[in-house]
Amino acid sequence: MQLIPRHDPYLVVRSTGGDTVAFLRGELDLVLVRHLRPDLDALVRESDALTVDIRRLTFCDATGLGLLAHCAGRTRQRGARWRLVCDQPWILRLIRLTALCDLLCPEAARPDGPESLPGPADPQSSDPGVIRPVS
Repeated sequence: MQLIPRHDPYLVVRSTGGDTVAFLRGELDLVLVRHLRPDLDALVRESDALTVDIRRLTFCDATGLGLLAHCAGRTRQRGARWRLVCDQPWILRLIRLTALCDLLCPEAARPDGPESLPGPADPQSSDPGVIRPVS
């Protein structure tokens, strides 16, 4: 699996052939959505199969859900495969309450899948197992 070089602490992208996995981390709010949207739009346009892994998000608001819904809709519209990897009950509840389950289709990571979490949970941390609390 090839790691696409990036210097963005909130988005890491791995690609193998047409299969692309985008790992999001941080707080998916209006500020981060504006920052990530151009990159995610490019991935939506170029990937035969796009997996978005949001297990490292610490926050997600309506703007963040809107970005995920936009990506899912556009990916499927062009005939590509879409996956959303999420294991956080609070985000799954938001998806359910906003009636986005059918569009986003969140699922847990597969043990044999390419979505092993890269790097530290916190972009500021050097320890991959440490998630620092927000002060």
